[in-house]
Amino acid sequence: MDNEFLTDDKQNLDLEESAVKRPERHHSRGERSDRFFMVRNILNIIFMIGAVVGVLVLYFHDKSMGTVIILVSMVFKMAECCFRLIRL
Repeated sequence: MDNEFLTDDKQNLDLEESAVKRPERHHSRGERSDRFFMVRNILNIIFMIGAVVGVLVLYFHDKSMGTVIILVSMVFKMAECCFRLIRL
């Protein structure tokens, strides 16, 4: 019943003070010291171009040649994943 007599500002202030706040994050999303970032980007570009070319060859020319191109481009993706996971 006391809340009936409080102003709207006072009620809002009470709600803000009683709300649970999120804990602060301890990790930073600032600069990363990933020295292989450029190499990983180049490997990803090679993979994407190879995959697109492989699919086009697969559908419009030769199925076995398209499969080989896709598999070779997957080798570049696996190399990029190794750099990302191991963080050499």
